[in-house]
Amino acid sequence: MTRHHSSIEAEGMSEKQLVNALNRALAWELRAIALYAHYSAYVSGIHRLHLTAHFNNEVNESVTHAATVRSAIVKLDGTAITERDDTPIVHTSNYKEMLTEAYETEKKAVETYRQILPLVEKIGDTELYDSLEVVYFDEQRSVEELRMMLKD
Repeated sequence: MTRHHSSIEAEGMSEKQLVNALNRALAWELRAIALYAHYSAYVSGIHRLHLTAHFNNEVNESVTHAATVRSAIVKLDGTAITERDDTPIVHTSNYKEMLTEAYETEKKAVETYRQILPLVEKIGDTELYDSLEVVYFDEQRSVEELRMMLKD
């Protein structure tokens, strides 16, 4: 009986850790929405046409990711946060600085999801794992795309 009780406790702790990690991911997604919306308005010059569309697509992707994460938190009976990560968003109209800020943001997101996936695996929810792995791969693609965009 004690053994069974401790495994339930361990699972509860795993789920609590997972909800906390998911809330960190949600905070980064909410920050990304603000960052990309801001930059899409301020990008100018020859790069405006391409980057406005790119940044707006990233807003939409971040909204989708936030919805996935929020649903995961609700599924785990957690409470989703509503505040974005408090890392300041650098105001600039320089497209290289914008891309660099976006690159750093996406790298943080990748790291956050990399920490989440083993926690999801630990609780054994394959559906949740699959949906969050898709988000993780989206973030990795964004990092690589931004890395290529920053190359001279």
